[in-house]
Amino acid sequence: MIADDDATPMDVEFDLLAEWTRQAVRQLGEEHALPAACQGSASPAALDWLAHACDLTEGTGLLDVGGGTGGPAAYAADRFGARPLLVDPMPGACGYARSLFGLSAVVGTGEALPVATGALDVAWCLGVLCTTAHRVPVLAELRRVLRAGGSVGLLVFVKQTAEVPDAPAGNDFPDSAELERQISAAGLVFMDRTRLDALQAAPASWTARADRVQEAVAREHAGDPRYREAEDQKQRLGRLLRDAVIAGELVHARAPA
Repeated sequence: MIADDDATPMDVEFDLLAEWTRQAVRQLGEEHALPAACQGSASPAALDWLAHACDLTEGTGLLDVGGGTGGPAAYAADRFGARPLLVDPMPGACGYARSLFGLSAVVGTGEALPVATGALDVAWCLGVLCTTAHRVPVLAELRRVLRAGGSVGLLVFVKQTAEVPDAPAGNDFPDSAELERQISAAGLVFMDRTRLDALQAAPASWTARADRVQEAVAREHAGDPRYREAEDQKQRLGRLLRDAVIAGELVHARAPA
């Protein structure tokens, strides 16, 4: 866990909040773990789109880069039989992924993945590329760890306007054309894309479980300034999506055969 005095808004959002979420799930029941851990990354319909695009099947080796608390990786394992390895810079997130889902999870960064070259069939990177200005190095690392012809699945929040006012701290939103150029610059081949809002919304039962976890965290920690900081980050992102300043985009790319 990062010391309070050194925590950035993104440290709080992705590390400390992971521990609070784990505590809430333990109180509410393990059936809340998956919806809570996918919150902010992708709905079941979005994960299904990525899984089918990337040809996930029983035994597929899947690297989830910046995989957070492990929801998408756990979904891929449960629904498609994939064998995930999660890499995330936040120790708290990795701990959540291990303890609640039994995932293999290691602390590491997207720019220097602790994975051998050509080791995996598929790599996911969901909601990560819009939090860094160094997208090409991260994409190049995804390319490095894939076998020839392997797939990359991305979720990226892309800007729809020239300016993005009041953006959450630590975010750098590309536009769709810039993202496609950066995919090519990293040695990957762009294949397909779709908008998140073009897909079916999450089932009501899924959303209700995620909401119960958020409510439990709020009851316990609403007075903590770190919680308020994380909520401010989330609300800023929500306003940008609501006002169509940014949009979630799913992308499939491949390593050259």
